[in-house]
Amino acid sequence: MAQELTQSRTHTCGELRMEHVGQKVTLAGFYDNMRKVSKNLGFLILRDFYGTTQLVIETEEMMERLNGVNNESTLSITGIVRERSNKNPNLPTGDVEVVPEDIQVLGKCIYNELPFEINRSKEADEATRLKYRYLDLRNPAVKDRIVLRSKIVSELRQAMTAHNFLEITTPILTCSSPEGARDYLVPSRNHPGKFYALPQAPQQFKQLLMTSGFDRYFQVAPCFRDEDARADRSPGEFYQLDMEMAFASQEDVFAVIEDVLPPVFAKYGTYKIASKAPFKRISFKDAMETYGTDKPDLRIDLTLKDVTDVMAGCGFGPFDEGNNIQAVVVTDFNASRKVVDKICADVEVATANKAYWFKLDENGELVGGISKFLQERKDAVISALGIKAGDFVGLTSGKKQDALKTAGVLRKLLGLNAEGHMDKERYEFCWIVDFPMYEIGEESGELEFCHNPFSMPQGGMDALNNMEPLDILAYQYDLVVNGVELSSGAVRNHDPEIMVKAFKIVGLGEEDVKAKFPAMYNAFCYGAPPHAGIAPGVDRMVMLIAGEESIREIIPFPMNKTAQDVMMGAPAEVDPKQLADVHIEIVMPKTEE
Repeated sequence: MAQELTQSRTHTCGELRMEHVGQKVTLAGFYDNMRKVSKNLGFLILRDFYGTTQLVIETEEMMERLNGVNNESTLSITGIVRERSNKNPNLPTGDVEVVPEDIQVLGKCIYNELPFEINRSKEADEATRLKYRYLDLRNPAVKDRIVLRSKIVSELRQAMTAHNFLEITTPILTCSSPEGARDYLVPSRNHPGKFYALPQAPQQFKQLLMTSGFDRYFQVAPCFRDEDARADRSPGEFYQLDMEMAFASQEDVFAVIEDVLPPVFAKYGTYKIASKAPFKRISFKDAMETYGTDKPDLRIDLTLKDVTDVMAGCGFGPFDEGNNIQAVVVTDFNASRKVVDKICADVEVATANKAYWFKLDENGELVGGISKFLQERKDAVISALGIKAGDFVGLTSGKKQDALKTAGVLRKLLGLNAEGHMDKERYEFCWIVDFPMYEIGEESGELEFCHNPFSMPQGGMDALNNMEPLDILAYQYDLVVNGVELSSGAVRNHDPEIMVKAFKIVGLGEEDVKAKFPAMYNAFCYGAPPHAGIAPGVDRMVMLIAGEESIREIIPFPMNKTAQDVMMGAPAEVDPKQLADVHIEIVMPKTEE
């Protein structure tokens, strides 16, 4: 007759202390490892979600119970707690141990070898970690990131509720909408030839909630975008703290975010200092011209300086007339030539543009890099840059926007490598405001919306009628922390006449607007409140708080860089009948012979 298994535990593996000495307890967990001393003496470590406990095997009978039991099998152990003779001050349970009276195997691991050592899983290659993610998550260091994520999301929910926001869920199956990335499409069985789309964001639904009379909405919203992975972006799906406020301005949104986020960062963050309200506000134009990016890391004290007037035409080819020249001055930068060359190489990899440099030595002479081209105008260069002995000057050139963006990357790399120019141990927030309403698309070469097409132009209808499109600014804003864009938001365009005019400027007529956004356009025609919102990325937020470099470390079951779930085998082929049910025929791309 099979032995009845006893699973009920009296304590967790992280719970036992000196006050439990002498008690009979039942623990359950994973067989972490065992150090065998002899056939009747061994020290077994049992691990569960809460911690580890040492068990001392002191009889041949108990040792035989473990013969053939592999690491990571799950066990139930009943025994007596006693004080350890060799205490471990590094463990919460290090003062005690358990002497088993009964050992039961609850779930047997049939493999003698694991894909990786559990406590060192982060050292394994990413493909293996993702394939065996359920084992990777057994590593306390990996598990703790998911626990942290749960705590942060809970804290955010509480804070939003305290600000009188209602948590409302919006649909997952919806229609395709131009949000700036590719949609994931879902074929309809009952409507042949038609498709749902997974939402890139709950944008239209949350605006419709405002027109429905709800005053403050939020949700921890799943968003789906068919785009490539980056270190701070997970392909496929991600989550954002989505919020919207009726009868609200940009200032109202800022006030809520500045009250909700800093305490969470300060409480759970790797760094315990976070910006307090009000966050610094920087216009898009000033951000580009001062920092070379609309995502500036304000922990770095370096800024850009336009030196076109003093350096153009110096005889150095890239500084020919017509090119813009940007400089980044670093005081007392004593890096080796190898470090400087590495910085310049990294800039070129990141931007496809070169960076240049020179120094002012202790004798007041320009040396190194491109210094030979500047000798005839040395005094003017020194005066224009305000440099002193020991200072380093990094340079970029090209069309103005290219020179600025390249200098922005150079600034960041110099800040990371130059001692004393970056206060790393803090979270530095800022708002980037006054984005252009329109821009010329890099790929299309045509006029496009710069940010969110549903944003209100500054100046309203008058601006749309009387200003050059590229000069019109929008009530759009980004929240940036430590050089990472955490969120985009905007005051919404709630006036159907202004909406139609805004879309007309990019070549879409009123009928196009009605066809693409029928619900929102019609709702606005019934009288809509002014409203504004924002949606900080939860995944990026947790990544920053945890101090991780990759967003995949804080997602329970992430995809790989090519949007594949190697654990579940997705995406995968499906049965032909399933395709027939939704009226789909697969046409594979032609391959070159």
